[in-house]
Amino acid sequence: MNKTERTASILMLVIVFLLMAMFFMLNTDVAFADGGEEAAGFTDTFSKGIASAIAIGIAACGGAIAMGISSAKTAEAISRQPEADGKIRSTFMLGLVFIETVVIYALLVVILIIFVI
Repeated sequence: MNKTERTASILMLVIVFLLMAMFFMLNTDVAFADGGEEAAGFTDTFSKGIASAIAIGIAACGGAIAMGISSAKTAEAISRQPEADGKIRSTFMLGLVFIETVVIYALLVVILIIFVI
C-alpha cells in the first residue's frame, strides 16, 4: 500500500466517522435518551447546524482533493503528450463540472437539513 492509498483509506475512515456523528446529531432521540437535551445545552437547531457544517465540510474537502488530483494528472498528461492538449483539457473541464456538481448537491442537502428537516 503506497502513501496515496494509505491517505485515501484514512480519509474514508474519517468521512465515515463524521457521517455517523452527523447521524447521531440529527437524531436527538438517540443522542439524548433521557430527554435532557436542554440541560446539556443542545437544541435541535444546534444539532442541525453542526451536522450541516460537517456535511458541507466533507463535501468541500472531497471536492477540493478531487480537483487537485485531477489538475495534477491533467498537467502530467499534457506534459507527456502535448499534441493531445485539446482533448485532455476538454475531458479535464468536464470532470471538474461533475466534481463541482456533487459539491452543489451536498449544499442542497445541507439547505434541506437546515430549513426542512
